[in-house]
Amino acid sequence: MENRELEQIVKDCSKGKSKAQELLYREFAPKMLGVCLRYSNDLNEAEDNLQDGFIKVFQSIKSYQFKGSFEGWIRRIMVNTALEKFRKSKNMQVVDEVWEPDPDSEPDESIQNSDIPLEVLLQMIQGLPDRYQMVFSLYVLDGYTHNEISEVMDISVGTSKSNLARGRAILKQKVNDYLSEKENKLKIC
Repeated sequence: MENRELEQIVKDCSKGKSKAQELLYREFAPKMLGVCLRYSNDLNEAEDNLQDGFIKVFQSIKSYQFKGSFEGWIRRIMVNTALEKFRKSKNMQVVDEVWEPDPDSEPDESIQNSDIPLEVLLQMIQGLPDRYQMVFSLYVLDGYTHNEISEVMDISVGTSKSNLARGRAILKQKVNDYLSEKENKLKIC
């Protein structure tokens, strides 16, 4: 979609035109569903977050100033919608102590060079404990800083770092288990 066309659609959406809202939804819903999936336990929850997020997009579209990426603006609304629902619906148990990974450990090359299907990796991320999943997704997938994470999740920066390290460690173990299982299946065949 060209910038001029997008700008006109945004202006029409701010006037409440349903055709423009439908066009905007069709253009951005697939990408934003992917964002919502990273902050959800399953597809149904992600679809609910997507719908609620688009309601907020349409309610606040008049505030968009055509500065920066419109897709980024929508993405931020989707992430904030998912975080808001997460805080309301789950009793998040945050670990306050700081856990440091072994400084001598190197990144596992088998993980970096493996071909794990995206949907399997997403399931692994969704399988992390809620607090680790949120911090991991915010930091690794959406590029938030630990300071930003501490603000949106109402935790300390140290807790954010600790939860990220623990989430990465759990994810690394899940990936290694997956690769071992895959290798064993190949040996059996």
